[in-house]
Amino acid sequence: MRPRKIPQRKCVACQQMMAKKELIRIVRSPVGEIQIDLSGKKPGRGAYLCGKVSCFKLAKKSKAFERALKTPVDVEIYDRLESDFIQVEEEFQANKELAQDDDEGE
Repeated sequence: MRPRKIPQRKCVACQQMMAKKELIRIVRSPVGEIQIDLSGKKPGRGAYLCGKVSCFKLAKKSKAFERALKTPVDVEIYDRLESDFIQVEEEFQANKELAQDDDEGE
């Protein structure tokens, strides 16, 4: 049996290709709400970001979310996303380490 193909995505800030599970997804829902999607399964247009605050700040500065999500993003939304991102970052890193431990155990 062939090994499964691992989906790759590009960070909108640093342009580095990584496995989809190693990135945080920012999603614009069909109704236009922009939020963080840790599951990676919410409906809508997505943009992927490394799990680093420095990448988030670079994306904010270069307006990468506006290009990736194809919609204007207000400063208030960036501020809300930044505070959510900082809260989620620790949980994301912990989940990432657990997934790596599981992969090594197989």
